[in-house]
Amino acid sequence: FFHRGSKLAQVGDVLFNGSIGRTDFPKGDYNTLIHSIREKLFPLGDDVSFICGHGPMSTFGQERATNPFVSDHRG
Repeated sequence: FFHRGSKLAQVGDVLFNGSIGRTDFPKGDYNTLIHSIREKLFPLGDDVSFICGHGPMSTFGQERATNPFVSDHRG
């Protein structure tokens, strides 16, 4: 869910503050998860805050910069 006016997304267990969702469950797929985060969530904007399924909120910009699983600086 994304509310453009308030720049707020609800992402469930896809992305977390400093982590990503689990892919070790049946039908889980790491590459699909990463692709979804980078191609569907991050394009919404760095200033978009998100509510995840567990833990504190963050922004897509913060996760793009610091999350070791999806950071733009990941080697």
